[in-house]
Amino acid sequence: MADPRFLADEMVGRLARWLRMLGADTTYARGWSDEQIARVARDEGRVVVTRDRGLAARSERAVLLTSPRLDEQMREMWVAVPELSHDLRFDRCTLCNGRLAPATVPSGDQSGVPWDRIRAGLPAYRCAECGHLFWEGTHTAQVRRRMSGWTEGSDA
Repeated sequence: MADPRFLADEMVGRLARWLRMLGADTTYARGWSDEQIARVARDEGRVVVTRDRGLAARSERAVLLTSPRLDEQMREMWVAVPELSHDLRFDRCTLCNGRLAPATVPSGDQSGVPWDRIRAGLPAYRCAECGHLFWEGTHTAQVRRRMSGWTEGSDA
């Protein structure tokens, strides 16, 4: 499966954000019925990601997760979808799944951007859909450490 596209149900909402951090096109089906999820997944060629056995059975393609824990869910995803990245990427907005693009941030922007680091060359990214601004900071290093622990089998 090249460049898998996912549709995550409400049972795995946190996982949807993490899949987006890995660059995976992941729609989050908040408040959708099982029928809507299965239909949209089929129409858009998406793999349903869920802990709901019934929904997985009704879906053409699904990853049925067994664990309620995020670290174990990520490991299950990497087993089920081996081509899924293990590396943090700035491709997808974690809020809305929109595409990120390099951004020039005006110096008067009040978005909490670390201006000293932006002026020093720290790259910034903006979501084309919702306009949210992202940059690589200390939080990014923490996310990378956590993912590395998951890859190695700990719950970092």
